[in-house]
Amino acid sequence: MKYINSKNLLTILLALFVTSACDDDFEEINANPNQPETVTSDLLLTNVIIQAVREMDGQAWGTGNVVAQHVAKIQFTGRDRYDWTPEGSPWFDFYDVLRDVNNIIDNEESENSYVAVSLIMKSWMYQILTDLYGDIPYSQAIQGKSEANFTPVFDSQQNIYAGILTDLEKANTILNTNATPISGDILFNGDLSRWQKMANSLRLRILMRQSEQIDPSSAMSAILNDVNAPVFTSNEDHAVLDYLSSAPNQQPLYTTRSGSFDEYRLSQFMENILKDLNDNRLFAYAQPTTNSGAGLVGEPEDYVGVPNGLADESALIFNGGSNFVSRVGLMYSCLACDDMASPTARQGMIMTYSELQFILAEAAEKGYIGGEAETYYLNGVEASFDYFVERTALIAPEISEAVMPEASYFTQAEIAYTGTQEEKLEKIALQKWLALFFNGNEAWAEWRRSGYPEIEPGPDALVNQVPTRFMYPIEAQSLNGDNYDAAIFSQGPDVITTKVWWDVQ
Repeated sequence: MKYINSKNLLTILLALFVTSACDDDFEEINANPNQPETVTSDLLLTNVIIQAVREMDGQAWGTGNVVAQHVAKIQFTGRDRYDWTPEGSPWFDFYDVLRDVNNIIDNEESENSYVAVSLIMKSWMYQILTDLYGDIPYSQAIQGKSEANFTPVFDSQQNIYAGILTDLEKANTILNTNATPISGDILFNGDLSRWQKMANSLRLRILMRQSEQIDPSSAMSAILNDVNAPVFTSNEDHAVLDYLSSAPNQQPLYTTRSGSFDEYRLSQFMENILKDLNDNRLFAYAQPTTNSGAGLVGEPEDYVGVPNGLADESALIFNGGSNFVSRVGLMYSCLACDDMASPTARQGMIMTYSELQFILAEAAEKGYIGGEAETYYLNGVEASFDYFVERTALIAPEISEAVMPEASYFTQAEIAYTGTQEEKLEKIALQKWLALFFNGNEAWAEWRRSGYPEIEPGPDALVNQVPTRFMYPIEAQSLNGDNYDAAIFSQGPDVITTKVWWDVQ
């Protein structure tokens, strides 16, 4: 028999004690305080806002401004010629951010302000996604972790819109009944009344967008007649994100290399409309050509646009080359392009007061709501001018002064609220399109819905139709094929000319 001496026995007992002690608090000892397993709602909210708004800023620059023909490209013109492929942005970015939205909601034990704000951001992102792609994962989305569901169904846009409206109404109710203070709010700095106004203004946007499919009259009137459902009442209310002067939170184009910025120029389509209307937003939206030598502000003839949809060779030499066509305005410029560029003049756009006023003008003109359509219309035009006067003042007073409209602007036949109903609706749509400059893909969505202004493909376009949607990412086909196929069967071919549900023009 083999015996254990007292020294070995002591060693074994000590080892058992240590092992037992380690098991008792193993998780506590091995928890990294610098990498918590859960993140607080305020930190998540900050990330949700900045990531979602920056993604839409990128969409404005890369797609929205181009397809809506606010700007044109003079290099790498494939996007302008509709050489589009399956689109992963904002699909992947938004679904990533929506996970954080779900985490905020899961963090909270009651339906409080964090939940309400999360529902508002969730609704806005899903509105963008469904407007771009059509049918998308919604009711079963973001269930990979909680339900092990990695192949969510694609919900119809009609049902997605219904869900969005329900969530926004719920958010408004929560903020009326359980408005608790929040932190991490870089959009409204904790002002919950502004979140409430954003929720209800977005409801009106969505109701108008689906108005050719579902009569919005009762729903719109109910919002506007409800004292507990406030909407934007001025530019001081609207949903725009302030950028900061320090890295990495400057306006996104501020740190762009000059070559990338210079690929985008004022479109000839926008140039002609602004000049025909004697519209001084020309001085905010564009810069005088380099060749003009005009400095910060020139005469209208110093601003020259490029036709949309030119092939690379034609675009690059148009009108004599890049020195003879206008860059995008200094509000959006990069520091490498001009030392007058501002890190803060541009804001990240979600929804503006002027957009809301144009929604109400159209609703009143069509008889969906009461009120004077002309008043809403003029409010929208004036609010847009006021906004660009204020923001360009952060760059140079001479630009701000140039942007201010002449009194005669509002009495022109093309601007005054006169004519047939169709002519009035066309004026509303045109002014809305002008005001939506650099607001993500909203100008494109509004063109698809209204048909105004009359945008046509460029001479070298590869498709003889302005695109009406994004194609789904390749991963949606390869990793979720059955549900992808069901969406295509329901909605139509996965091509850029298939229309989404609300687009009946």
